[in-house]
Amino acid sequence: MSKDRTVSFTQMKHGTAEDYALLEELEKPYLALTASRVLDELRRQGEVSLEGYRITRLEHGLQSATRAERDGADLDWIVGALLHDIGDGLAPQNHDRFSAEVIRPFLRWDVAWVVEHHGIFQMVYYGHHYGWDRNARDRFKDHPCYQSCATFCERWDQASFDPDYDPEPLAHFEPMVREVFSRKAYDPAVIREGVVTPLTA
Repeated sequence: MSKDRTVSFTQMKHGTAEDYALLEELEKPYLALTASRVLDELRRQGEVSLEGYRITRLEHGLQSATRAERDGADLDWIVGALLHDIGDGLAPQNHDRFSAEVIRPFLRWDVAWVVEHHGIFQMVYYGHHYGWDRNARDRFKDHPCYQSCATFCERWDQASFDPDYDPEPLAHFEPMVREVFSRKAYDPAVIREGVVTPLTA
């Protein structure tokens, strides 16, 4: 590491405007590789996965995204379906919120909300087997994204554990992932907070 390309400080509070300008410049190539890191994590999910299921987490994401695309969903919903479990590797106990934070800067507000809450919505299918409240999602009944999340789970998430389903390969979705992660982060024109879009055309 070249010293003329490092900051002068050892504590952030002592940093200068020049230090932070340098960091901003050096961060740009790293940020530009976000999509590549996300795709690498998806590939890893095809190799190391939760045991007991009949398919890998990658296959689950591919099935979910393929169902979304075949249903006529738009780019944001397709990528949201593909990445809704991207947090499983590092945050298996709160993967839904972790996954939402990965996509939140780049996808619409309603898609991020659905990904963030899909875990509790999915409990309607299995929660009673663990003695949990399978209707815990009812606390969100009045939220504008409630029906979107219920539909997302019913049509694309809970149905996508089928070893006989023929999804599109990851290569099919890679350009979509790269497109959304090349967007300006938190662009209000993309996020459209408060706007709920249909899952299908």
